[in-house]
Amino acid sequence: MQEVRELLSDLPGIRAFPVMRQGFGGRTEKPVQFVLGGGTYEQLAEWRDTLIAHIEDDNPKLTRIDSDFEESQPQLRVDIDYTRAAALGVTITEIGRTLETLLGGRSVTRYVDDGQEYDVILEAESGANPSPRSLENIRVRSARSGELIPLASLVTLTDFAGPSNLNRFNRLRAVTIEADLVDGYPLGEALEYLNNAVSEVLPAEAQTDVKGASRDYQEASGATTFLLALGVLVVFLVLAGQFESFVHPFVIMLTVPLAISGALFALYLTGQSLNIYSQVGLVMLIGLAAKNGILIVEFTNQLRDQGFEFRDALIDASTTRLRPILMTAITTMAGAIPLIISTGPGAESRLVIGTVIMAGVGAATLFTLFVVPVAYDLLARRTSSPKAISHQLERELASSQEGNH
Repeated sequence: MQEVRELLSDLPGIRAFPVMRQGFGGRTEKPVQFVLGGGTYEQLAEWRDTLIAHIEDDNPKLTRIDSDFEESQPQLRVDIDYTRAAALGVTITEIGRTLETLLGGRSVTRYVDDGQEYDVILEAESGANPSPRSLENIRVRSARSGELIPLASLVTLTDFAGPSNLNRFNRLRAVTIEADLVDGYPLGEALEYLNNAVSEVLPAEAQTDVKGASRDYQEASGATTFLLALGVLVVFLVLAGQFESFVHPFVIMLTVPLAISGALFALYLTGQSLNIYSQVGLVMLIGLAAKNGILIVEFTNQLRDQGFEFRDALIDASTTRLRPILMTAITTMAGAIPLIISTGPGAESRLVIGTVIMAGVGAATLFTLFVVPVAYDLLARRTSSPKAISHQLERELASSQEGNH
């Protein structure tokens, strides 16, 4: 598409926009759909021109800037001489109805025939509709004298170019600015730039919104944040029920933000964006990062149940579980390599997911080996082992049986 744009850019007087049809649906819209709302359409057109001029001078990463408010439709404005019309006894209503009837059609009543209702439309004779320019042939009747007066003596026609459509968004008069993005420029940064530009160059009463792909992006971003929080909460509650404690799951879940930080850092180093595919990978990291902490905490609790001292159980569990943790981490990271090196259609989405998984699991593994044992030592020292109560009951039962003997 970029090559086609460069080839067509030298054509004088022509603005060419190559588009690529979507896989689903027939729409071909640009990713940036920025809406200006409020005021009159004339005011919105002025705001649009000001904002587009600012963008073209300040941000070359937004290309093919256009809007849905194009003043290209030939139109006629009818200006009535109110003083002369009043002097001749012609009302404004009479002029409007005459123009409506002869140049278009006016519904005057309805009638019912055999149970069906029909509109009665009053219009000029078929084939003899006068044009707006033939005002000498259009006459209106004076309410005072009853004479027919040429409409040309009462109105003046002015040619102008206006929009073919007057759009609204959220019940407000609106003008939508559309733009494409250069390669590597994230949609989120583009929308943030546009909001800042509006606050700089437009008055405070200008209202903004987004639609189309831009609205889908914002809604998807908010939904992903909710899913991440919900995923962390669900995993935490499941672990709390499994370990019968809130401290042990908290120690395990400390690796999740560390894994997400590693994945985001990898995206930054490779120049990739936080898109829907990377967000899916982040949701997957919640479970992948927690598994290493489960191995250490679970085995530590088992050793404590066997009678090991707290520190000895923690050190022994960390040492014993080192090899399983490294093996599972290496196999998971190796499984992400085909996603990273793959080519062909859809390779960009697979690359993002593979990068998130590989970097996130690597960071989670590295931090698990150090953070989980330290956090367990600091936070779980005062907690009892899962079977401590069972062991206490067994000891009391054994002592009571000895006392009976």
